[in-house]
Amino acid sequence: MNKTLVLLRGCPGSGKSTVAKKLGLPTFEADDYFIVDGEYKFDPSKLKDAHKSCQDRVKFVMEQGITKLAVANTFTEEWEMEHYYKLAEKYGYMVISLIVENRHDGKDIHNVPQESLNRMKNRFNIKL
Repeated sequence: MNKTLVLLRGCPGSGKSTVAKKLGLPTFEADDYFIVDGEYKFDPSKLKDAHKSCQDRVKFVMEQGITKLAVANTFTEEWEMEHYYKLAEKYGYMVISLIVENRHDGKDIHNVPQESLNRMKNRFNIKL
């Protein structure tokens, strides 16, 4: 199988975007939705729209035949990846899920409150 979708999972500040850049793959993130005039402006009321936009962009590039791509989102719970697994199946992509851990004392560039980070860490689950 030549088509590959890499799902990068991890809490904010773990290095998902950095890993994506190192992989050199076209990368999609829900956070892209919040970049306005080159500045990150998070609005929690638009989070659902941000994820929908990310999913739509991934579907579009799959339809265009891009063979290797990555999605870098928190994906703290398994169900959050379901849509991407369905797209991968529909368009013939192998999925690789990578968990990125913050073992470098990286700082969250989006200034997510510590309370929110703690909630994400507590609900982070993996399927073995």
